[in-house]
Amino acid sequence: MPCLIARPAAAEVRAPDTSADGYTYAELTPENDTGSAALADEIALAIAYNGLSQAVMMVSPNDLEDFVHGFSLGAGFIESIDAIYDIRLTPHGDAISAEVQVSNRAFWALKEQRRQLAGSTGCGLCGVEALDQALPDLPVLPTAPLPPAAHLAGLRERVNAAQEIARRSGAVHAALFVDGSGEIRLCREDIGRHNALDKLVGALKRQRLDTRDGFAVVTSRCSLELIHKALRAGLPTLVSLSAPTALTVQWAREHNLNLIHLPHRSAPRVYSPAPKAL
Repeated sequence: MPCLIARPAAAEVRAPDTSADGYTYAELTPENDTGSAALADEIALAIAYNGLSQAVMMVSPNDLEDFVHGFSLGAGFIESIDAIYDIRLTPHGDAISAEVQVSNRAFWALKEQRRQLAGSTGCGLCGVEALDQALPDLPVLPTAPLPPAAHLAGLRERVNAAQEIARRSGAVHAALFVDGSGEIRLCREDIGRHNALDKLVGALKRQRLDTRDGFAVVTSRCSLELIHKALRAGLPTLVSLSAPTALTVQWAREHNLNLIHLPHRSAPRVYSPAPKAL
């Protein structure tokens, strides 16, 4: 088990701060006026699989079971959420431990992955192992049609309206799923951009929603790690409100992931699939 500061355990996992008063502040002005603002919550989440400690993440304390499912899948620890049998969340003051029970096959694969990393640290191969994790072999997706342009119209405004935590406190990222009719079906928010997508993927898988005709939206910078998570989740299309990196576009094209950037004041830009030569 992770080493956590001993504090009285709360009766249940805390929800995000919804206090009307929020936190007081003083403005750095000659008048020194004061006010109050709601701030985003943040906790440490320690994750263990079958009693084996794996990771400690800083997350927003909402939709944690969605996060654990999505994180486990996105990190490659499991191949399907059906490998997760149970999740037990236990509060420890400002921290929460997640005890995850997985199948014997998934646990064996997780231990083998850890053994290979540990065994390479003394022979100069740790960098190679790290590169294997950063640039893994991932499935090539079946070719999927691009979403209709009408489904992207006014999307920024609709995303802003769906972000309840961001409207209250700011400082959070969001990942959303837009279904085949162009409606926002799910919205997950977190202080971490990777965490927000993990929560969305976990929710999609747990609710068994069909993602083939829809697309995911991320409000954050679109880097390679988000492409990894989208590919492992089998999402056909990823729409980013921020521009992608060059490597992100390259990987999206190589793996048949539709990748679209939605600029503030320009038409949607389809980076993957690559545009046909004129």
